[in-house]
Amino acid sequence: MRVVLWGTCDLSKPRVRILRDGLRANGVELIECHVDLWSGVRDKSQITGARPWLRLLARILFAYPRLLWRYLLLPAHDWVLLGYPAVSDVFAIRMFAWLRGARVAMDWFLSAYDTVVLDRRIVAPGHPLARSLRTIEWLAVRTADRAFMDTRANAARMEQLFSLRPGTCGWVWVGVEDEVFRTDPDLGAPQLAGTAPIVLFYGQFIPLHGIPVIIEAARLLRDEPIDWLLIGTGQEAPRVRALIDREPLPHLRWIEWADYPELLRHIAKADLCLGIFGTSDKAASVIPNKVFQTLAMSKPLVTRDSAAIRELIAAPSDLIQLVPAGDAAALAEAVMHFCRHHRAHPQERLAKDALPRFDQAAIGRQLLAILYPASVAT
Repeated sequence: MRVVLWGTCDLSKPRVRILRDGLRANGVELIECHVDLWSGVRDKSQITGARPWLRLLARILFAYPRLLWRYLLLPAHDWVLLGYPAVSDVFAIRMFAWLRGARVAMDWFLSAYDTVVLDRRIVAPGHPLARSLRTIEWLAVRTADRAFMDTRANAARMEQLFSLRPGTCGWVWVGVEDEVFRTDPDLGAPQLAGTAPIVLFYGQFIPLHGIPVIIEAARLLRDEPIDWLLIGTGQEAPRVRALIDREPLPHLRWIEWADYPELLRHIAKADLCLGIFGTSDKAASVIPNKVFQTLAMSKPLVTRDSAAIRELIAAPSDLIQLVPAGDAAALAEAVMHFCRHHRAHPQERLAKDALPRFDQAAIGRQLLAILYPASVAT
């Protein structure tokens, strides 16, 4: 089993690294043939203006001749894997992979049309850019031999959105880098007794995260001895700033950025971590990085209920609670339930054994089932 990871994929994203390392953990020989064009770009949707996009497009186009020449010199292989973002790469590699007798698998992961038009609403569906994005993706997903998303729910939604046959789109969870996000006593631990519990949210400030819901829940509990910590920035940052400035919350703190070592310490010291609470179709269809990372570090979690999260969490508990989307009162109630419960039962621990595995090796097996189904079946 030999796979080439090819193109302009963003290796700064955990998604790409987990797929790569997951395949290797399952005995696949993976050859890397890619260029790094995304270093330092935290949120691609926040690249504004024609000039930056044209400059990026030029870099991509200049990279392809070198990448294709390198590709033609590689040993024989079964699959070309295109990591996120893969849409432009699939058009560049398709013919060359066919000439070499290899098939092309595209990690669709985030649909540009869905993200820019339907979820973040940066442009309207009738805008020429929206129509162009949809047309390009419609062609890309049909150009690849296999495309996959991050959950069953999201795969089914993309099939409907792009008029694909049911079952055409596969799915591979995001998972977690288990050597990074793990229970580690050296990082510190929360101390509930006699101290205010810490409720943590971290991630990009985008609509599907529902950060205004978190702020409203904090406002409902403003008189409770609970410390709220937000880490991140992004599209919703101005709105979040306006909400906080309009009615300051003395127990809420906001840090715009934390690198991995600092983030790990914040997670370790938090008593409760938050997932997402947005109301969009996309929010109902994804399981974000932070959910897998929180659970890998044995942290209690509150997140919105959805078809996607039920793929991972079949039975909520006192330490894993699911609340209705966009419901600040339900979130506030869940936070208070956790605080009361854990002051009465501080010894209770998250039962990770009740969850499906989502480490790199497990994610690699999910991808293996798409690329080499016979090997998984045996």
